[in-house]
This record gives sequence, C-alpha cells and structure tokens, in this order.
Amino acid sequence: MVESTEFNALREQLFDLQSQLAFQEDTIQTLNTVVIEQQQQMERLNEMINHIKLQMETTQGEPTATVNDKPPHY
Repeated sequence: MVESTEFNALREQLFDLQSQLAFQEDTIQTLNTVVIEQQQQMERLNEMINHIKLQMETTQGEPTATVNDKPPHY
C-alpha cells in the first residue's frame, strides 16, 4: 500500500513538472516573438534615423527662412 502511495506521489510530481515545462516553453516562445519584433522595430528606427541624418546633412548648406522674413511676393 505504501508503494502505491509513493508511486502516485511520484506520478503527480511528474505531471506537475511536465505542466511547468510546457508553461515555460510557451513563455520562451512568446518572449522570443517579442524580441524578434523589437529587433525589427529597432532596425526600422535606425533606418529612419539614418535617413533623417542624411537629410540634415544635405540641407545644412541651404539658407532657411526665419519667422521675420517676408514672403517673396512683398
């Protein structure tokens, strides 16, 4: 009778461990998906930053209108 009780306890522990493992695998997969999405977003943001830097470099030599400048039709 004792062996049966120990066997059932071990079976329950095994089931609990399997459940925990399944939960951890799901969590890891979810985290992996989030990391991939964040990496893609960072790459897009870096491309945007590089594009803006290039625009700024090409327009630095051009004159800019100020608030007090009169439009050309005056």
